[in-house]
Amino acid sequence: MKQRRDVTDELRATVRKELPEVEEIQDESLRAKVIEAWALSLAHSGFDSIDAIEPAANPGVNRLKNGKQSDHIRGVTKMAVAVAEQMCALMPSLSVDKDCLIAGALCHDVGKPFEFDPENRKRWEANPYASGLPAIRHPAFGVYICLTVGLPEEIAHCAAAHSGEGELVVRSLENTIIHHVDYAFWNVCRAGDLLVPETLAALKSGR
Repeated sequence: MKQRRDVTDELRATVRKELPEVEEIQDESLRAKVIEAWALSLAHSGFDSIDAIEPAANPGVNRLKNGKQSDHIRGVTKMAVAVAEQMCALMPSLSVDKDCLIAGALCHDVGKPFEFDPENRKRWEANPYASGLPAIRHPAFGVYICLTVGLPEEIAHCAAAHSGEGELVVRSLENTIIHHVDYAFWNVCRAGDLLVPETLAALKSGR
């Protein structure tokens, strides 16, 4: 798959600005790779920033009335950390890798630039039976991005299995938290009348 653009320092700086929670990752190498993953993903699309992506769960589905794609990613990250902290306080024997949790939450939707790209959507919609619609969903493309920049498989797993695809595997502890707060984010937005009515779709969170 040909990369459309070079990964630039400008793209990296944009990622840092839009996802400030990346600074909470203690491991410098892991932090840098999370930034690189999002910059590479944007470079594979026509988007110059995360916030240029439609603020929806899937293209045209469960779209925020007001808000940005980064609000979702940051929300999932903050919620995941809060759940982990509260659970670990209640259950001291529970061991959550905080760096893995933050990196996994920040990267769970790292494949969205490809799936949401208008040119890709136009091509797929013109002939769905040629390459599919979409050809590759954001969880699968996210795995490609994560592994390309050298993120560990634990983080690629969070991209791969945070959504419905995860019903086919055993989710890690960190990804289980991410999966449930991801669905909780959209369900709370739905219940709070924060989603565009004509884009509403049923949501459920599995095991």
